Amino acid sequence: MIEEKYPMYISINHKMVLTDPHASTWEYKVEVTREAYPVFEKLFSQMEQLEFQNFLRSHLPYIPYHYDQDNDKVDLRLKKIYALIHEYTDDESKRFIEQLPLFR
Repeated sequence: MIEEKYPMYISINHKMVLTDPHASTWEYKVEVTREAYPVFEKLFSQMEQLEFQNFLRSHLPYIPYHYDQDNDKVDLRLKKIYALIHEYTDDESKRFIEQLPLFR
């Protein structure tokens, strides 16, 4: 049985997954199964939590930014999001994502 795919609209800038293209601005359109929807939301939620921790850490001047492991965790989740988008998007978006430094 072939699983039905649904269009979703991903906004990296706003860390949002939309089902309506007119609800907000978005950067990527993907065609995914219903099971993939919560994966995007979970990754965005984790990124927001890590960024809040980074905000709190930023008030401690004795911890340099480049030694902060939370930044690496945010980058890892961003790479995962781009990898998922790359898997489910159109050819034009795939070519663009393949040129990003994070994707290499």
